[in-house]
Amino acid sequence: MGTTKTVRIEKRQRGVVGWVFLILFWAFNALMAFGLFAGLDSATKTAAGLTSEAEQAGAAIGTAIGASMIVSIWMAGAVILGIFVMLTRGKKIIVETTEG
Repeated sequence: MGTTKTVRIEKRQRGVVGWVFLILFWAFNALMAFGLFAGLDSATKTAAGLTSEAEQAGAAIGTAIGASMIVSIWMAGAVILGIFVMLTRGKKIIVETTEG
């Protein structure tokens, strides 16, 4: 004879507001990733045409400052939106099934 096993699965059902925050979270992350990579690509193409060491040093410093600003805005926005995503994930529903 086989043994029966009860399996509990925890699910959450998002509401409309939860889905809006989830979509905003992923869209914000995609936009910031695109902005970071596009900015770095533009900076490397610009720096390739510079001739003097002063121009190259200024481009490197400016690129570092710009990239760090984008990353800090990205992290702050991701944390804030992530908190809203976690708070609006819906109530917990436990589904029990028996196997065997």
